[in-house]
Amino acid sequence: MSDAALAWAGLLALLGLWMLGAHNRVTALRATLLGAWAQVDAVLQARGKALATLLGALGEPLAAESAALDAVAAAQAQLQTAAEAVRRTPVAQQPVADLGKADAVLGAVLVRLVALIEQRPALLADSALTAPLQVLRDSPAQLAFARQLFNDAGAAYNQATTQFPTRLLRSVLRFGQAGRL
Repeated sequence: MSDAALAWAGLLALLGLWMLGAHNRVTALRATLLGAWAQVDAVLQARGKALATLLGALGEPLAAESAALDAVAAAQAQLQTAAEAVRRTPVAQQPVADLGKADAVLGAVLVRLVALIEQRPALLADSALTAPLQVLRDSPAQLAFARQLFNDAGAAYNQATTQFPTRLLRSVLRFGQAGRL
């Protein structure tokens, strides 16, 4: 084998190893992003279960406020749809942006629901509502922490996919940009 052929073979081997290393690095960062999404998803699911319990228990006591209950139910359904889209593709900007918008809508209507509950001492004393209300009170802090982890993991992933020379492989290896919550 000639010196030129050996040089080309060495260059191709080096290029192949570089591509493998770049792929493994971005894949590891994607796995971290998926783990961070799992934490966000767990908080969203716990809050969803608490809301389902609350809405079921509040149907009769807050019958006069059915519009508020319906708004919470609609916002929760919208959030679940957006969360399902993110579950399918957590490394995609649009589904993550849609989830952020849906969560903001739910947060706005939850303020009204919690205010309605707090105006009625009998509802606050109901033991069936204590646990779901506590989940609703705890979920903003838990969600903020999980969001921060997700956003940090997404930023690391995005940075890795835009750095040279990995960005040259972005289209070949289908590395998209992760969204922010």
